[in-house]
Parts: sequence; C-alpha cells; structure tokens
Amino acid sequence: MPPSTSKPTRIAVLADSDTRWKWGALTAARIAPGPSMEAVSRENAQVGLELSGFLLRGRATPTARQLAEVGVRADSLREVTSVEFLRAMAEESYDVVVLALVGGGVQAMLHGLKRVWEGRTERPVVVTGYVGVVYEKLADGLLLRHGADLVLANSRQDAERFRAVYEGVGADAASVTEVALPFLDGAPYEGEHDPCTVVFAVQPSVPDSRRDRTYLLNRLIQHARLHPDREVLLKLRSRPGEHTTHIEEQPYQKLVQRLDPPANFRLVYGNMGEVLDRTDLLVTISSTAALESLHRRIPTVVLTDLGIRETLGNHHFVGSGCLASWDQLDAGHRPVPDPDWVARQGVVADGSYAYAFDAARERIAKLLAQPGGLPPLTPYYTPATAPGYLPGILARHHLGPDGSVLPGAPSADKEPGPVRQIVRRAARGAYRHGVQRVAPVIRRMGEL
Repeated sequence: MPPSTSKPTRIAVLADSDTRWKWGALTAARIAPGPSMEAVSRENAQVGLELSGFLLRGRATPTARQLAEVGVRADSLREVTSVEFLRAMAEESYDVVVLALVGGGVQAMLHGLKRVWEGRTERPVVVTGYVGVVYEKLADGLLLRHGADLVLANSRQDAERFRAVYEGVGADAASVTEVALPFLDGAPYEGEHDPCTVVFAVQPSVPDSRRDRTYLLNRLIQHARLHPDREVLLKLRSRPGEHTTHIEEQPYQKLVQRLDPPANFRLVYGNMGEVLDRTDLLVTISSTAALESLHRRIPTVVLTDLGIRETLGNHHFVGSGCLASWDQLDAGHRPVPDPDWVARQGVVADGSYAYAFDAARERIAKLLAQPGGLPPLTPYYTPATAPGYLPGILARHHLGPDGSVLPGAPSADKEPGPVRQIVRRAARGAYRHGVQRVAPVIRRMGEL
C-alpha cells in the first residue's frame, strides 16, 4: 500500500477529545510521506493527504466549534464506538492510522486492530504518541502505547526517556521516533504590542480546587488593576457545556462571575495560535501553551505561586528559567528561558522545526514500501505478560482478551436516530452536572 505521487496518502485519525483531535489531525498532516513540510501550515497542510476523522464516543467527544478551532479540515468525520472503528478498519483501506487516545484506549485498539487485520498481507502503519508534556505515569502510559509501529516523542528528552523505559522492561524500543509538537507554528515575537497583552492560559484540571483557582483569578484581576494600560486576557479551553480532555469541576467562567474585574480584563476562547499572535506575556501553571509560546520567543512564565509540585506539572519546567510568581510579574519581571533546556524540550525556534517530522515521514514511507507488508502488531502487554491488567482494559472497550469483540457490544450500522441523540445529550448533561455540581458538594461534605 505504498503511497504514490498520483494518489494521496490516506490517514485515519481516532481521537477521544478536542485536544487529542488537534494533536492527531495536525500530526497526520505532518507525517504524511512526501517532501519536507517546510511550507506546512494549517491552510495547506492537507496537500497530498486524505484525512478521515473518527471521534470516539464518550463524555469528551469534541463539539463542532472545538473541531473547527483546530484549523485542519477532515475529508470525512464521524462519531464511532470502539467496535465501530474496528469494523471500519477491517472494511476500509488506509495507509496510516493515528491513535490519538488515552493510553488504555491505545492499548485496546492495538489488540483490536491486530485481531481485525489477522491474516492480511498488508496493513496500515499505526502511529501514536502524546499531546504535550509527559510529566506523570510515564511507564504506565508508554507501555500501554507499546505495539504501535511509531510511538512519537515530542522532544529529544522524551525520546531518551521513552527508549529507556522500553529497554528497561525488555520491550522493543525501535518504534520510538523523535518529532516535535505538531502545533508549534506562527510568526516569531517581534516586540510589544499596543496595548501590551498579558494572557493567562488555563488548564481544565490544574489546579483543581476552587480555592486555588479563585486565587489565580484574583491575582490576574489584580494585575489588570495594577496595569490599566495593559490588556489582560483569561484564555479558556472550552465554552460552558463543552468537555475537554480533562474533567473541569470548577469552570473559570463561573468563578469570575463572583468577582468584579476591570474593563481591561476579559475572557477569550479560540485557537491558541491566534491568541499568541497578540501576546506579549504568556502566563500558565504548566500548560503546553508555554511550549508554543517559547517556540515563538514570546516572554513566558510558569507560575510558582501554588508551589512547584508534581501534581501541578510545573516541576517539568525546573531549569527552564521561566518559573516566577505573580509578585514578580506585577513588579515588571520578564524571564529569560534557558536555551539548553528549551532545545531538549522540542522547542525549535531556530528554524529547524520545518524538518522535525522528516524522520517520521521517512520511517512511514519505508514501512509502507516493505516487501510482503508489515508483520502483525505486537504489544508488550498480552494475556501472558499482564493477565491481571490487560483484560480489564480491553473489556472497557468491549473486547475480549484476544482482541475480539465481546458478545452484546454496543454497535450501530447507521447514525443514531433523534431519540438516541436526545438520550445521549441528556446523559452527557447529567454527567457534566455530576462533575461540576454534585461531586464538589460531596467532597466538601466529606471534609466536615
């Protein structure tokens, strides 16, 4: 199934949230075999690419707005269950399959795909990876992704860590391929705008407490009052009613309603790259937006106000030169990033980003051209190596220990009817209400 110059590369992307769809779609555009993507952009990224999008049905299935925000248009897009996706992969022909899922989802699909492609002489190249900084569950997440033909590492540091984990358990590490984050683009920073714009990029799950979030909001509003000549923006991930990769129990939109921000403070949504176009100072706890900002040489701060802790993820930025507090920012401090640290994190502001995906493209092209096709997928976890762990992961996706579909698994041969759509929306609404309203109340009661 090697791609030719006359036929576009067919890539299928399975994603389970807005962030992972962004990563998967943009990664697909950059890894399609062909010439160097020196001129790649969100407008022309699909030259020579036929992109099929599959959205895994669940609480975080992206909305139309979230999909449009990515800026990469799929040639086809549909919502599926795990079983429906596996059926599509058995019936349809693709060159590459990108699994943009949580680790357990990747592992389940690897076993399911191994089963549906059983006996084939040819199959697609399977690619997976991470949507951003990997600062927790390194071994767990990596071993759940083992078995893909390419496990993408977003930086030199990640590539070294990934190989060390695989080699340390005796697993084949040849799949680890160094790339970069697929959304590091945009014009480099050229100096302060008028007005000077400070952007706080929030995260859905960090920090998670109402107290900490209210503190951050108050400090952001205080900064706006101290600097009335600046525009201070609270960059939000999702609008009310939308889900993201992580559960958000205390939405900033609701918390800010109880406060009294000045006129130069406002909420913004939309594509992070477009917001960065007018940013003079990017502030965050540990968001991947910090890497986007550093890539464009925008002054970037990772906050220390709540401590430097693994639970916040800001420990990843130790040594970056970007750690600072709101007190320092209020006084006019601007951090200077450490160039060695930045280079190890896949932030290639030196112009080499255009070639960051060359190795992945060459590897995929070589695999597609391999005589006799590719061997079966071989995940590290099997019923023999992880008999107490793997079956549960597979069962959550209605698969048996051998990757086959379990009897009675939910599936559909047609789009859901009006009644089913209403029931699904109601179920998601109930889940959202439970996460954002009921769960915090129960937690507070437990603390009494």
